[in-house]
Amino acid sequence: MIKRAFLPLLLLASSLASAAELTEMEIRWIKAGSAVLAYAKQELKLPLDITVQPQARPTDVPLALGYDNGRCKLVLSMRGNPNAEDILDNVAEAQRPLMIEAMVAHEIGHCWRYAQGSWHAVPAGFEERPSQPASHALRDTRREEGFADLVALAWIQQRHPDQYATVASWMQQVRQPSPATGSHSTLTWLHLAPTGAAFASGLPLFEQADRLWRQGLLQDE
Repeated sequence: MIKRAFLPLLLLASSLASAAELTEMEIRWIKAGSAVLAYAKQELKLPLDITVQPQARPTDVPLALGYDNGRCKLVLSMRGNPNAEDILDNVAEAQRPLMIEAMVAHEIGHCWRYAQGSWHAVPAGFEERPSQPASHALRDTRREEGFADLVALAWIQQRHPDQYATVASWMQQVRQPSPATGSHSTLTWLHLAPTGAAFASGLPLFEQADRLWRQGLLQDE
């Protein structure tokens, strides 16, 4: 039975699947990320929809963020995907909701950048290092992933400070050169936040992430 407290979030699901038709896994992931989603919708007023893929493709990740017609699309691709929860294989069952919450916060970091019109933009005055044109897309994506990872950690520090070390350690494992390479190799930014003390607690969530992100830009190749 779906708890009433989660119905507003479940009803964000697209016409591909109504709340009553969501799978157990989809409900579990949305429930784990419900605090982040409520924050994004109610406090940030982000234009956010939840979309459920009726059939995942072989290359789909379980959770992703897109942007279409001025709205963020949080896409769940879990149906027919036997590897949907592989990313949680080394996580204790009791801690899986926390890691899912961090992943949802990561995607909301992407949504915020889209909504601000800042996607693939760098701070004013930032000087790019010379690079090959072919690497520009990879570099730009890696920077966005770094920003979103910092948003996830800032969220955990704000809401679950006693669990920060656990989540930060897990994220570093996920972002190691294998399997994460290229556009998802964000260790430059993760190393800037080994503890929650790296974030300025008096600032809004995204400003906390942005301060460290700017430092990482100077180190990113």
